[in-house]
Amino acid sequence: MTIVAHSIAEVRSAVIQWRAEGKSIGLVPTMGFLHEGHQSLIDQAVCDCDCVVVSVFVNPTQFGPGEDLESYPRDFDHDLALCQAAGAALVFHPDAEELYYPNRSTIIHMADLSEELCGKSRPIHFDGVCLIVAKLFNIVTPDRAYFGQKDAQQLLIIKRMVRDLNFPLEIVGCPIIRESDGLAKSSRNTYLSESERAAAVVLSQAIAQGHKLADSGERDPRAITAAMRTTIEREPLANIEYVEIVSQEHIKPLDGLIDQPILCAIAVRIGTTRLIDNFFFDPNA
Repeated sequence: MTIVAHSIAEVRSAVIQWRAEGKSIGLVPTMGFLHEGHQSLIDQAVCDCDCVVVSVFVNPTQFGPGEDLESYPRDFDHDLALCQAAGAALVFHPDAEELYYPNRSTIIHMADLSEELCGKSRPIHFDGVCLIVAKLFNIVTPDRAYFGQKDAQQLLIIKRMVRDLNFPLEIVGCPIIRESDGLAKSSRNTYLSESERAAAVVLSQAIAQGHKLADSGERDPRAITAAMRTTIEREPLANIEYVEIVSQEHIKPLDGLIDQPILCAIAVRIGTTRLIDNFFFDPNA
């Protein structure tokens, strides 16, 4: 039986009981409208941990002015059914007033790491992500927390925050789950019209091309990103925000050839919908 908790007190009460029973705890933070990508995180958490908490909360602090906070898709009944089927022990579904004081003063800004890639066009986004994730860590006190690789910059930033703030937990990154044609699963895919959905496959095509070049020995990041840009630009509905290769450690562009673990990440607008995709690559692996 999955517990549905709307308050911090309810979550902490469950955690106290689980700890008294010697159980390990996993956390899967989500903004809801769950799909197979989220389910893969829950499945991994259930495999690794005795009790799994899934948070379902559309976090207002990570949305900038003019972004899709109000229109972000929501379907809690569906989310709860998926969590129950996957074996989650508790679903935490608070409202904003439960998590944020009206006169709050605290921010968590990950200098440098949050200022490239998505941070350029969404300057407050990762501040909001880090704040809500830190809150969830303090409320749930998990042994492990699970994040998808689709949001690769977020994954790297959360790992650094956990290190810097000495949170006593492990961050587990899980692979991207894709549609049959390669498009990365995303709640925002529901915004796409039929023609836009067909056009969106260009993201995964460009990612596959870049990964193939890196695997085949290409070490010039400019050559890889140029080839990927050419692929995306063939699609009339696609507008590139960025196609970049950065170091995994610093999330900064490389000075020269690829000689360290890198993240190759893209952000593309298909119509008005902003989509992202990526791959990790280690030339020494």
